[in-house]
Amino acid sequence: MPDPNSPDGPNGIFVAPPCDLSGIEGISRILTDLPYAGQSEFQKLDLYLPKSVPPEGGYPLIFFVHGGAWMMCDKSDVQLQPALEGVKKGYAVASVNYRLSSEALFPAQIHDVKAALRWLRGNSGKYLINPEKVAAWGDSAGAHLVSLLGTSAGVEEMEDLSMGHAEESAEPGLVVSWFGPTDFLKMDSFLEESGTGEADHSTPESPESRLLGAPIAEVPQLVQKANPETWLTENCPPFLFQHGSLDPLVPCQLSELFYRRVTSLCGEDRAELDILEGAVHGGELFETEENLERVFRFIEKHISGGKDS
Repeated sequence: MPDPNSPDGPNGIFVAPPCDLSGIEGISRILTDLPYAGQSEFQKLDLYLPKSVPPEGGYPLIFFVHGGAWMMCDKSDVQLQPALEGVKKGYAVASVNYRLSSEALFPAQIHDVKAALRWLRGNSGKYLINPEKVAAWGDSAGAHLVSLLGTSAGVEEMEDLSMGHAEESAEPGLVVSWFGPTDFLKMDSFLEESGTGEADHSTPESPESRLLGAPIAEVPQLVQKANPETWLTENCPPFLFQHGSLDPLVPCQLSELFYRRVTSLCGEDRAELDILEGAVHGGELFETEENLERVFRFIEKHISGGKDS
């Protein structure tokens, strides 16, 4: 993970290398910094539209949320690169910024992400997007947020309808979670068990503690609220979990546990799990042509059969 104290970006926020658009064929329009709410400069999204003729109902949408420990990185950085492959396949791709933990504590981040999806649905006619076909995809902290997006539909405290488009749904049709954290209080014990990384998530300066505004052990009820598993119901959309077996930051046991809970409650067909042997916290093994084809097969399988169809 990049150094969260790097002064490279505005306001001292780390900025990862930008996404490389040179190899992405089929983009007709790029609309940047579209504001979906008015409380913060971070409440903006970028929209990439394909050249292909939209199908009846509009382009299906990949709704991407970046990682960065809830405290850094940006909607236009290299994390977006894999999801942008969807443009070649006829998907519109939206990439979302949200208030970082230095500006606002949880649940501001999920409020923002839900507001962004409601905004996109409210403006779907303008951008030729099919509001009924939405795939949410995130990595690391972004995976945590899209997982909450998938499980907390209708939970009042997880949504701020005053941010706009209250009549629209913020529930995706499916979720792709790449190495996302869930139960923060289990992270250190799982890392000690696996020996893959330093068990330091309970410290006051950990990303999770910064997100919640207190050391996680001191706020177990808030940890529970931030855990996507807490809000899981039998009506959740399909999930694809992918996690590196050697992840030193977010232990892969979290995705294994979440997968088991989804399939136990909702049935074996509601979730799929891939543990990428030898992979760490992201990296090349997630972005191989073979793995990306696997992800897009999952999306294509469920984009018309998920919650939004």
